[in-house]
Amino acid sequence: MRIGVAGLGRAFTLMAPTFAADARVALVAAADPRPEARAQFERDFRGRAYATVKELCADAAFEVLYVATPHQFHAEHARLAFAAGKHALVEKPMALTLDECRAMVDAARAAGRHLIVGHSHSFDAPIQRTRELIASGAYGRLRMITALNFTDFLYRPRRPEELDTTRGGGAVYNQAAHHVDIARLLAGGRAKRVRAQTGAWDPARPTEGAYSALIAFEDGAFATITYSGYAHFDSDEFTGWIGEGGQKKDPAAYGAARRALAGNETQVKHARNYGEHNAVMAGLRHASGAHVITMDDDLQNPPEEVERLLSHAQESGHEVIYTYYDEKQHAIWRNLGSRFTNWVAGFVLDKPKGFY
Repeated sequence: MRIGVAGLGRAFTLMAPTFAADARVALVAAADPRPEARAQFERDFRGRAYATVKELCADAAFEVLYVATPHQFHAEHARLAFAAGKHALVEKPMALTLDECRAMVDAARAAGRHLIVGHSHSFDAPIQRTRELIASGAYGRLRMITALNFTDFLYRPRRPEELDTTRGGGAVYNQAAHHVDIARLLAGGRAKRVRAQTGAWDPARPTEGAYSALIAFEDGAFATITYSGYAHFDSDEFTGWIGEGGQKKDPAAYGAARRALAGNETQVKHARNYGEHNAVMAGLRHASGAHVITMDDDLQNPPEEVERLLSHAQESGHEVIYTYYDEKQHAIWRNLGSRFTNWVAGFVLDKPKGFY
């Protein structure tokens, strides 16, 4: 199966090893607006990479489009796939509105192509085994499901759009899709009524971080699903501190997500994306002119300092110039990381003492 990838972000980073390990799958093309990610894909998979999904869908080399772009683009990118005669595997959530979901289904049917929404947790071995036990009838008829999850979801590094409900941010779009998918699988039937409440309780993270819902199914069974991502409790404590991936968790690490936000959140988030570590080098490869200046993209260094830096470079004739803070007021953990990086630069590159 030849696959094209729309979006080389966090979702693809998690899926790439699975794709690469399956001999039935070949990743032959991709699209992403970041040139460093495209370059990394071309090196890793020897495929073609495009700047837009529209260009990607015009490539006849693949049959299935894996849609892993931000949530607000799922409907449009699935439509492009179907218009190009391709099947679509879409990351959750399917889309942001019921109208968008219906339009995706209609487009797939009109094109005679398959649409699959990738809710993955219902395929987890414990969930599959639970469904087998229910279906066996050995424990009687299923009457009620209680599913709860308490995490630090809202305090993990986020892009601005991930904290904006109108663009698909928040716990409902990100987590309820999994929750409902699992409950439906275990119940084995269609939902006929839903009553729900959501909570958005932190103005600094202005999207829903919690929800609770009561789902009634056609056969009389019902499910209560509850989720909170406000990092006040980790429900993995109920499972002996074993995480959903089977990993052993350290109870002492509670609160680590909140502490990590003390740094540059956007930078931490982007560092988890595919190809992000090559961003600076990719930029330098394409740069032209007598001088190249790199600065933090979060404006920790004032842009007006660029003029002073350029003037000094022109006047001094030096090939490389570093700047440094007169006074830094960073957290202890960040200062330790900076010192380690500084030591490595001195040891490996013979960087003179006193340079930042």
